[in-house]
Amino acid sequence: CHRLSSSYVARMRYLFSLKEDEQVCRDALSSGTFYLFHSLRPLLQKKHSGYLAPKSNLVELKEMLDTLGGKEQKLEDSVLIGCSENLMPQFALDLGKELFLVISRRFEKPALESYLQGTFIELRKALFLLNGNVAPLLSKAQALLRWHDNNQYCSKTGQPTQKNIAGSKRICNANGIIYYPQMSPVVITLVSNGDWCLLARQETFPAGMYSALAGFCDIGETVEEAIYREVAEEVGLEVESLMYAGSQHWPFPNSSLMIACHATVRQGHTEINVNKFELENARWFSLEEVKEAFQHKRIPPERKDGTVPVWIPPKLAIARQLIEEWVQRQMVKESCATTPA
Repeated sequence: CHRLSSSYVARMRYLFSLKEDEQVCRDALSSGTFYLFHSLRPLLQKKHSGYLAPKSNLVELKEMLDTLGGKEQKLEDSVLIGCSENLMPQFALDLGKELFLVISRRFEKPALESYLQGTFIELRKALFLLNGNVAPLLSKAQALLRWHDNNQYCSKTGQPTQKNIAGSKRICNANGIIYYPQMSPVVITLVSNGDWCLLARQETFPAGMYSALAGFCDIGETVEEAIYREVAEEVGLEVESLMYAGSQHWPFPNSSLMIACHATVRQGHTEINVNKFELENARWFSLEEVKEAFQHKRIPPERKDGTVPVWIPPKLAIARQLIEEWVQRQMVKESCATTPA
C-alpha cells in the first residue's frame, strides 16, 4: 500500500510541476507521448483485437511534420493530459487546427489518415469502440482542446489570451487575468419505485437508447435541489430519498461533471407526465426488461417492423453504472425473497 501511495503522490507532484513550470513542461515534450486528434476527433486504429488509440513520440511527430510540411514549434499547441505510472508525460495534439492547415494542405483529414494508417472518429462513437483506461484520457483531451479553442480571447478586455505550455490555463497579457478550464456540474439520477426503474430518452439519443434522467445544476442550487427539480421538470414526479453513487467527467456538450445518484419516488407517486420540451419518452422498466436491454453491446439492428430494441449506454458512461447497481440490488432482493428462512 505504501508503494502504491508513493507512486501516486509522485505522479501528482510531477503533473503539478509540469503545469506550473514552463521549462519543465517544454522539456517534457521531447520525452512524452502524443495522442493525435483532427478537429476534436481522436485517431483510432483498427486491429484484430478491436480499436486502439495509438501514441506517437517526438521522433515520429518530427518525421510526420517534415514529410507533410509542418513545423516543429506547433507541438507546443498540445495539451498535457496526464502521465503514466513510470512518469511518462502524455499530451494531446489537434492536427486539424487552422495553424496546421495554413502550413500545408497535406494536413487535411484524408491525407493524415492515410499517413497515420488510422481514422479520426467522432468521440461519441469512439467511446463505443474503445476499452480500458484510454477512453477517459481521450475524453479529457478533447475537453481541454475544445476549451482552448473556445477561449482564445479575454472576456473582459477582448484581447487574445495566451496558453501556457501545459494547457492548464490561459492568461490575458493585457491585465493578467488567468482563465482555468471549467466543467459544468450535471446531476444524473436513476429514479426507482421499488420493483421498477425509470428510464428516458431524448430526441438526440441514438435510436432505441434509454438512459437515466440528467440535467445541469442551476446557479445557487445544491445537488439535492437540482435532482428534485430535474425529476419534477422532466417526468412530473417527486422523489424523497437520495443516495450518492459516484461522479464522472463527461466531455459533452462542453465538459461536464456528472454527479450520479439513485432516487426513489414518494410512495404512491408513480404516474409519469413527460415534459416533451425535454424528453421524447420516459417509462418504467421491470428488472427483466432492463436485463434484456443489457444484452445489446452496441446499437442493435432494426427489427422487421422498423423499430429498434431498447438498449442502454455503454460501460464507459456512468448512467450504465447506475443501472447496473439497480439491477444488482433487485437480484439480491429477489434472491432473499426466494431463500427459505
